[in-house]
Amino acid sequence: MDREFESVMPRKHTAKLRCPTCKKPVKRTAPDFPFCSERCRTIDLGKWASGAYVISSPIMDQSEAIAGGGSDEGEES
Repeated sequence: MDREFESVMPRKHTAKLRCPTCKKPVKRTAPDFPFCSERCRTIDLGKWASGAYVISSPIMDQSEAIAGGGSDEGEES
């Protein structure tokens, strides 16, 4: 009966990791992981430094904004 399950069980899906800059395949053991090279690592750092990448603030629902009084700026804890 175990043999029946072997043929029915899906195989593990191994995700192909790709460099976020150039999209080339990257091994998890690569020295510049998650990038494929020092060049791609430097390009990514430059994008952060220039402001091309930003971390946004959480999106508030309009009803939460009204109930909360708008924004948290200027409020002291």
